[in-house]
Amino acid sequence: MLTVGKSSYWKNVHPAGAIADFVGVWRAAGKRRWPFVAAALAMTICVFNVIIQESWRGPLPRPEVTYINSWPADRSDAEIERDIIANQKLQDRLAREQAARDAKVKEIYRTLGKVSGMDTAAIERQAAIDAAREKAEHDRAIGLKPAGQPAAPAPAAPAAAAAAAAEKPSGR
Repeated sequence: MLTVGKSSYWKNVHPAGAIADFVGVWRAAGKRRWPFVAAALAMTICVFNVIIQESWRGPLPRPEVTYINSWPADRSDAEIERDIIANQKLQDRLAREQAARDAKVKEIYRTLGKVSGMDTAAIERQAAIDAAREKAEHDRAIGLKPAGQPAAPAPAAPAAAAAAAAEKPSGR
């Protein structure tokens, strides 16, 4: 650390010596010194111009939070239950409509497969087997036990689900 005492670095610094050194270097530079002075001056002005034009802002103010409630804060338990029941009915209706659309699309693909000469019954059986296997793997991965099994998941569960799906009528 630099201090201003007798034993400091600054005791050996003399401005007169620094100025004399600068004059000596200036005279030794010759007649070509002015382009270098101009280049150094231009670069210094450019750097300081960039620094001066920088804008420094502090952190943005915290946003003002506006809460929008879609129900009154003082509603009763009966009103809450009524809203929940109405919402569940809406969700059930939407699920039924989606199931009907899915069944229609499935029937279209079944018809397309038959027209193309594919064995759609075998494809559906294989899809049921794959779905059952994926469900069993998912259940095993999250730690669920198959229904009716005491502790460890049985590897026969996907085959049983596939057999049950194969026995189910295809809806034709």
